[in-house]
Amino acid sequence: MVRKIDWDSQIGRRLKLRDLHVFSAAVQRGSMAKAAHHLGVSQPAVSEVIANLEHALGVRLVDRSEKGIEPTIYGDALLRRSVAVFDELKQGIKDIEFLADPTNGEVRVACMESLWYTLVPEVIVRFAKLYPRVKVHADLTAAAREFPGLRERKYDCVLERVPASVFNERLTDDLNVEFLFNETVVAAAGSHTKWARRREIDLAELMHEPWISGGPDTWNRAYAIEVFRACGLSAPDPSVATVSITLRARLLAAGPYLTLFLPSVLRQLRADHYAVTSLPVDLRATPFSASIVTLKNRTMSPVVERFLACVREVAKSFAGKPAGGAKRLLRSNVS
Repeated sequence: MVRKIDWDSQIGRRLKLRDLHVFSAAVQRGSMAKAAHHLGVSQPAVSEVIANLEHALGVRLVDRSEKGIEPTIYGDALLRRSVAVFDELKQGIKDIEFLADPTNGEVRVACMESLWYTLVPEVIVRFAKLYPRVKVHADLTAAAREFPGLRERKYDCVLERVPASVFNERLTDDLNVEFLFNETVVAAAGSHTKWARRREIDLAELMHEPWISGGPDTWNRAYAIEVFRACGLSAPDPSVATVSITLRARLLAAGPYLTLFLPSVLRQLRADHYAVTSLPVDLRATPFSASIVTLKNRTMSPVVERFLACVREVAKSFAGKPAGGAKRLLRSNVS
């Protein structure tokens, strides 16, 4: 049985941030020698730090072998908390820098392609006018229920869009999920096709047309199946499997393909001069929820809070906007 650790006598007066930094470097590199080289100290110095940590905590933190070191369950626990400790310290330094100069700092955001293509550019343009010296790092990412980049503090926030039917699956004890707006998908085709000239279309008429959808293991494909099932139909096998917005748009504009697009995506494609349009088809589809995902117990820096405020402002203009070119469909969805 592991003895109870007294904070004041064993840890509070003896543990230093440098010790955690050395321990983290050793575990990440799997070798005390490699950690020593990285830190610019001797290998005995690294060994001494880890030995002192183990003595203070009363548990073995690493298993040693000829191949190097690996963390024990106790070492894993300490390492996970160390990530949060150093992240909070970095956030504190950023807060001080921002208070000293509120026009400086950085924001790290990950987002799905539909928001990366539509919402995020408008957010960055507006935010840059207010804080031109703040650096924004925007990474494109796929939907991931575990949000590894967020939990590893790689990102300050994630902008996600998923079907409302799975929205609650994203709610976990350590995450904040803030709803922004809903959109419902529309069927889309090239403006040159026969379908673009129709005033009313039944989904069954499109069953044997070439569709573009995601691969078999993507939520995009699962959602397409759900849309057809809601109309009492079996989803056709896609002729092209991809979730890329630009690839789908170029194929629609050049060929006979059909796909499902969100209205905001379709509006932006038309603004970018893609010859695509929505079709007057009642899909009976469940809406997609756009949301901000953050860690619950992580204090946001002032500059990130201002960025998210900008996200909320821009998101207001996205709610309820039509895709264009399908007035009958929109009236059908509202009724």
